Amino acid sequence: MEKLFNNEVEKQLKEVLSHMIKPITIIMFSNEDCLTCKETKQLLNEVVSLNNKISLEIKEIKNSKNEVEKYNIKLVPSFVLLDENKQYKGVKFNGIPAGHEINSFISAVLEMSGIQAGFNEDLITRIKKISKPVNIKVFITLACPHCPGAVQTAHRLAMLNKNITAEMIEAQTFSDESVKYNVSGVPKIIINENKELVGNHPIENFLEQIESI
Repeated sequence: MEKLFNNEVEKQLKEVLSHMIKPITIIMFSNEDCLTCKETKQLLNEVVSLNNKISLEIKEIKNSKNEVEKYNIKLVPSFVLLDENKQYKGVKFNGIPAGHEINSFISAVLEMSGIQAGFNEDLITRIKKISKPVNIKVFITLACPHCPGAVQTAHRLAMLNKNITAEMIEAQTFSDESVKYNVSGVPKIIINENKELVGNHPIENFLEQIESI
């Protein structure tokens, strides 16, 4: 099978991933008639091969009822990132993180390994004050250069507060979801089903929407 990453890209990714601090685990969920499971599995395997601090587990939906419920898996392919203690921090990807979206995936891997996002203390305090359950969906397309920034912000919020879960949704693979949430431009951000943002907004805009719920 032809590799997704050429030698130059592979070398660049290996260098970036060399900065990982602690090990992480990726759990991917698939099924037999999934549109992009094969490509997603290949991408994850190629990334995992670049650093021994990344572990990958592949689960079939039909055989993984407990994990599907635990991580609230509703779409396939989906995968979640777990920290060094195999704790779920609310970071999920629905669909293949290829194209521009490789950036949000690699960022999530690095930050789950312990690299800090670099927020100031006031912002971190504000994030940690959120006490209600929050779900952030970020609809993206693989050709969108502004989408990874929105996904990174959502995932960073989740990693900093156990009440927040955040998920990337690849709009073309999951067209029914895109219709449901009236996605006509990306990135489109849905917070708790009823708050919306379109575009790559600063984290303060995310927080304003969350705090107004």
